[in-house]
Amino acid sequence: MLATTVAFSSCSPVDGQTKGTTEPAARSKAFPGAVGYGAAALGGFKGKIIQVTTTADNVAGSLRACVEAVGPRTCVFRVGGIFRFDGFPPVIKNPYLTIAGQTAPGGGVTIAHDGSIESRTPLLIKNTNDVIVRHVRIRNDRIGGEKESEDSITIENSKYVVIDQVSASWARDEIINGYGNNDFITISNSIFSYGIPKHDKCALLGSDPKNSQNFSFIGNICAHNGDRNPDINFKPSSCVEVINNIFYNAVSEFAEVWETYGGTPVSIVGNSFKAGIDTTDNAVGVIRQTVESTGNSAIYLHDNQFFGSFTDIDASVAVARRNTPPCPLTVKPMAAGIAYSSVLAKSGAWPRDAIDVEVVNDVINRTGQIVSLPGSIPAIFAGTPYPDTDRDGMDDRWEVKNAAKVGVSDPWLDGNRDGITNLDAFLDYLHKQIVR
Repeated sequence: MLATTVAFSSCSPVDGQTKGTTEPAARSKAFPGAVGYGAAALGGFKGKIIQVTTTADNVAGSLRACVEAVGPRTCVFRVGGIFRFDGFPPVIKNPYLTIAGQTAPGGGVTIAHDGSIESRTPLLIKNTNDVIVRHVRIRNDRIGGEKESEDSITIENSKYVVIDQVSASWARDEIINGYGNNDFITISNSIFSYGIPKHDKCALLGSDPKNSQNFSFIGNICAHNGDRNPDINFKPSSCVEVINNIFYNAVSEFAEVWETYGGTPVSIVGNSFKAGIDTTDNAVGVIRQTVESTGNSAIYLHDNQFFGSFTDIDASVAVARRNTPPCPLTVKPMAAGIAYSSVLAKSGAWPRDAIDVEVVNDVINRTGQIVSLPGSIPAIFAGTPYPDTDRDGMDDRWEVKNAAKVGVSDPWLDGNRDGITNLDAFLDYLHKQIVR
């Protein structure tokens, strides 16, 4: 991990709204470039390096075996392809886990389920803490047993979670869903596309919260989802930020700010809202949802851009609008136009598959549409894994060039004394090699 620390400021009071949770101690940043409230997630720091050696499920060397292991651990991949869970998918419930999809050879990692009656959300993070997931795709290409339990990704009652450079599609509930008492969550640099009607929803950031939360949604694409792009519903003492995202081809509503739990404090900054084929003329870019309202939200809007024939900001927002952020932003936002280009160029799991390429082209060209059924997962080139004779997760050739030691397991040392552990430096190297 990085030697630099991450500190979070208290929220500035706005009309009686104050931040209810505080970060008890400084932590190191999870990886170079980590952003948002979850940026200090520990992941598998100082733990075991577990090699995923097969795409099969429920066997030694499987992704399930790494996910269900106990103790700090990092999943590195010696094989790429489709990792299809049989029956109930595993639950990430044991804390201190990093899933490092960037280590996979060939076409990378795609996670799915088998479409059985037991099939549920393929990536479920529940009742745990300190989880980092990067460079994986979740594609619900088969219909599972229960629509209401089939998101692509769910984060439930968990703390310090980073979902970064992830792609997900074809959920029959939300593509990504935060549920219960989460806190210090970052969802960043990801692509969420093609929700399946009649519940084609991109992102439900907060659902049934009991306490305040710190939640960041930064640098993502939501495309071809009818509404909840995203849905924002938190307690008044929360700190929520929606920064530098692209929201494309909503049918009725893009960003929805709810007040069920007393009114959400949220900063919506530097985003792009863009109509597509399915967007109706009476669609709304930012709307305040007052059904069962129990108190006004605090909504800060700045430097958002809107493309197409729909209402940019609903009149209902005026009473909740603020001139300053309800909480200090965790990042310095890019200008909306610059962010638009950057997000199109870099978001999602890499190497990009044909689905993400199509989504990005749709956003650029205002093409494509909401689908009625899941599609097919493209073929994934298996590739050849890099040499790792000491099984410490790092390429032997990289170790030679970067003051690490071949033949010695030294992932958590800092060979070149740059303040970053050997493994974190290597994972960052791989990230930079594939995201171009």
